[in-house]
Amino acid sequence: MKKIRSNQGRLFYPALRPRRSAGLLLALWLLAAAGGCACRPRGGAGTVLVRDPHSFSRPGEAFVTHLTLFLDVDFDSRTIKGEASWRIQNLSCSRELRLDTRGLTIRRVQLLEEGRVSEGHFTLGEEMPLLGQPLVIGIEPGTEEVLIEYETTGEADALQWLAPRQTAGKRHPFLFTQSQAILARTWIPCPDPPAVRFTYTAAVEVPAPLTAVMSAGRAAKPEALPGGRKRYRFEMPQAVPSYLMALAVGELGFRALGERSGVYAEPSVLESAAWEFADTEKMMRACEELFGPYRWGRYDILVLPPSFPFGGMENPRLTFATPTILAGDRSLVALVAHELAHSWSGNLVTNATWDDFWLNEGFTVYLEHRIMERLYGKAYDEMLARLGLDELSNTIEELIEDHPEDTHLKLDLAGRDPDDGMTDVAYEKGYLFLRMLEEAFGRERWDAFLRAYFDRFSFQPMTTEGFLGFLDRELLEGDRELAEKLRLHAWVYGPGLPDNLPRVRSEALEKAAAAAGYFAAGVSAAALKTDGWTTHEWLHFLRHLPSPLAVDRLADLDRAFGLTSSKNSEILCQWFLVALPGGYSPVMEPLERFLVRVGRRKFLSPLYRELAKTPGGLKRARAIYARARPGYHPVAIGTIDGILGWKD
Repeated sequence: MKKIRSNQGRLFYPALRPRRSAGLLLALWLLAAAGGCACRPRGGAGTVLVRDPHSFSRPGEAFVTHLTLFLDVDFDSRTIKGEASWRIQNLSCSRELRLDTRGLTIRRVQLLEEGRVSEGHFTLGEEMPLLGQPLVIGIEPGTEEVLIEYETTGEADALQWLAPRQTAGKRHPFLFTQSQAILARTWIPCPDPPAVRFTYTAAVEVPAPLTAVMSAGRAAKPEALPGGRKRYRFEMPQAVPSYLMALAVGELGFRALGERSGVYAEPSVLESAAWEFADTEKMMRACEELFGPYRWGRYDILVLPPSFPFGGMENPRLTFATPTILAGDRSLVALVAHELAHSWSGNLVTNATWDDFWLNEGFTVYLEHRIMERLYGKAYDEMLARLGLDELSNTIEELIEDHPEDTHLKLDLAGRDPDDGMTDVAYEKGYLFLRMLEEAFGRERWDAFLRAYFDRFSFQPMTTEGFLGFLDRELLEGDRELAEKLRLHAWVYGPGLPDNLPRVRSEALEKAAAAAGYFAAGVSAAALKTDGWTTHEWLHFLRHLPSPLAVDRLADLDRAFGLTSSKNSEILCQWFLVALPGGYSPVMEPLERFLVRVGRRKFLSPLYRELAKTPGGLKRARAIYARARPGYHPVAIGTIDGILGWKD
């Protein structure tokens, strides 16, 4: 095994070694906060202090403002050796700074005050499931910066290390992070609630053949280092919460999509990705015209290897995206519109806690629909809305009997994994709530309200109650009777869907559902009129077929439409879900290849669940999972372990 090189001297002041540290040390000195402490409680305009059950930090005492970060990425040991310098404000003259950690090895802590450096004392508190351990650092009232030397371990669930065989190019390893919801603490000691925002600068060392990218602007060209390595520097001048910290390292190329947008991907994927995302700049302009300026400088997209567990992640300036949206016909680019929309809802105005998650995702789905409507027309967008409503209805049906509280917009996730709240309820019920408000007040007034909301609360956290208060002041004007008529309380704090649900109707999808009815009645697949169908019509058709279908009927569909060989991941997944209950054996080998190759949780969960229901299926599902599991992200593993009753 390659010897692990020491990080000593890159950020820590006593080791003024010119080998690699001079630039970083100078930057730290220039960025150090000045002055002492005027003891007073934290507060002021725009401050939202909430108790976050998923964090050990106490931002009401001492709080962070800026992070200077050094990362040494070691693929041989699959660890990151880091040095994190937190600039702090201690307005309450606290004697402690509390940060979140999980599975990190803390090597050393130092304190900076008025140019003087001293050794710091720290303790790691009791370890708690999901949350990890509090890192408690002793500070003085005048402490300006806290410097932490640390190393990640095999428990860093935010990190996925991929061997070359797991990448598209098969030549080099790959690393990417996934910090949402509370995984940033597994690769950076940090305050990990979404209500705490900070700016950051970073330097990242990687093997020379590889490229490093972060959710930040690249500050300069990479520097060549001894030993066949490179150093990349990044700067994020806009304050962000920890869950939006992101890093990826791999063999990457880049193509510009416009003056301020582009795509990163492995070389073999790059051209198809650039073609698929050609409308990105149009989407940016559409959202700006509706809801105000794009405040993040650039908007780039990184297409990750297939093991990425989500469709996309809205890291500022650099959306992470699954390759499963590269359908070859631009039919799945609503995901790009969604992640771009997060640049306003979520990244700009952020849920204060994960109980308020709908404020991120419901708003973003609403903005996504407005972008898609403007670019592709109302009829096209209404197809997307109808599919979303159908998925929401299924989710509510699953939850309403045993967990009706999980169908509320405002959640109570204390003691639970925040991922439990990341259901269609936050996304689609949140969207429908905002669409109902738009219809109630008219688009002109509603758009003005939304633009004012993003302007007024930009770069700030927001609670559900804070939003409702702003709505009451700006649109309801204190009218209790109108609030009751709109059923606001039922939408936010009640189960299921209120009876003033907006009407969502798609003529195109109605025709697709009718075609499913004709096929169920005995019409041959070849006789169905499917010319020109989009992905959305195919999905609606497949979801409206009876289950189970006889093997001969499934074979008829497959002969006519080549569903088993589809290159569209959405259609292929839905086809597998139709074919499995009927025992259609030709899908079994393609299904196994799909489950081994693709790590997107949206596909994995229903497929493993449905496969396990078939005769002998649980045994087969576990056998496939045993092969596939090493290539899945920890986020996906946690879900599939539960579905299959997996014991590691």
